[in-house]
Amino acid sequence: MSATAETLAISTETREFLSRTHKLFINGQWVDATSGETLGIIDPATEAQISEIQLASTDDVDKAVIAAQAAFKGEWSKINSHQRTKLMLKLADLIDENIQTLAELEVLDNGLPMMLAEYTISGYASDFIRYYAGWCTKIHGDTIPVSPAGVANGESLTYTRREPVGVVGAIIPWNAPIAMLALKLAPALATGCTMVIKPAEITPLTALKVMELVKEAGIPDGVVNLVPGYGEVAGAAISSHPDIKKVSFTGSTAVGQKIVEAALGNLKKVSLELGGKSPVVVFPDADIEAVTMGAIRAAFFLQGQNCMAGTRLFVHQDIFDQVIQNVAGVASQMKIGPGLDPSSQLGPLISADQRSRVMSYVQAGKDEGAELICGGNQLDRKGFFMEPTLFTHAHQDVKIAREEIFGPVLFAQPFGDSDLETIAAEANKSIYGLSGSVWTKDIAVGLKMASLIDSGQVSVNCHAAVDPAIPFGGNKMSGWGREFGQEGLEPYLKTKATTVLFSQPPF
Repeated sequence: MSATAETLAISTETREFLSRTHKLFINGQWVDATSGETLGIIDPATEAQISEIQLASTDDVDKAVIAAQAAFKGEWSKINSHQRTKLMLKLADLIDENIQTLAELEVLDNGLPMMLAEYTISGYASDFIRYYAGWCTKIHGDTIPVSPAGVANGESLTYTRREPVGVVGAIIPWNAPIAMLALKLAPALATGCTMVIKPAEITPLTALKVMELVKEAGIPDGVVNLVPGYGEVAGAAISSHPDIKKVSFTGSTAVGQKIVEAALGNLKKVSLELGGKSPVVVFPDADIEAVTMGAIRAAFFLQGQNCMAGTRLFVHQDIFDQVIQNVAGVASQMKIGPGLDPSSQLGPLISADQRSRVMSYVQAGKDEGAELICGGNQLDRKGFFMEPTLFTHAHQDVKIAREEIFGPVLFAQPFGDSDLETIAAEANKSIYGLSGSVWTKDIAVGLKMASLIDSGQVSVNCHAAVDPAIPFGGNKMSGWGREFGQEGLEPYLKTKATTVLFSQPPF
């Protein structure tokens, strides 16, 4: 741990956790990686190394899968649904009890403001686990009446069982580490699956801490295994492993496509939550103050490093200038700083490479003739900081309007008195279809426009309304399947139909 990390205003427990060289968590034990490789973990707000992890090899992934298989066929299979509920509720309680350390680790690892870290833990991660704990006892099959012409001729019983698919591989992104971990861990445990989890190698700290809590909660050894490592090594091994029956991935569309190719070997189930370029459509009767703050949150939440980000702002021409002036005014006054500073509203980007990538889009916007309204600069100080940025242009023919930037860059465009279908066609002019929002006081217009936007999730007078019970996922190049809610259980389950013949049919 660096001298900088030692002087941070963090708890003793967090400081002690950072001081370790972190191993892999396999079969309930902390074990050394066979690769012998380590990686320093960097605080994006200071550029200082704050901790070090060991990196998993393909052999390590194999060991984790073997442990997960043994647990799936052994002790975990003997634990009933009521017991699974109790174990999950215990884990959720432990997460809440450790919120200070978890929040500090999330801030140091990822850079997000402390307020958001605390929210994603207590207001999301633990509640998400509790929500799915409630599903453990409600997963069931059906009895099915067969047709008179069926082979059993009515003198039979046919029923279905919902069974866990087996060992699940989960690949976690760096933009919301603990939230994404909970999102994949909870439905897997609820359905009775076991897991091999690969956190993003640059943000593994909260996942490592949660493994301690998994052990403390009494979840049997081998049910949850953690293999931090590079995507091209550990992630690729998970995606192609013949004994992993399902992969859940959140990340870029390009990597998602590679995972699909790797999964072909054993035709494993794949669920993907990928990129986005979500539209925010504002009609002239909308509450401008609400729109202003809604657009700010939609575009700049997590420094714009989130797949749901509302990065394409469509505003009716009658209020366009006012909305742009308001958004620029708020964005320009946002406090940019380290997440541990309680006054910070916008933290750093995750890395120097990510900031360079985002800044290249800013330059592309300028080069292609978009008008820079505010921001557009990186900060000349330690940390990977940049200003929230707003561009406008009359058309979506510029790169910043088409491609996912994954940074605090908002593109705004006016529209006129067109019919809703024409406006929706502009909003849908994207390869992505993850989220979106409509802002209006006319509920009929709001509902109609929401129905026309081709996204897996659309909100009216808010953006990215998420809740454990609301299904979430993308259309088009934004992914496959749904997470959250009852639908989030489906990828972890398979259906078995059984028919019992009572008497031979007369022929």
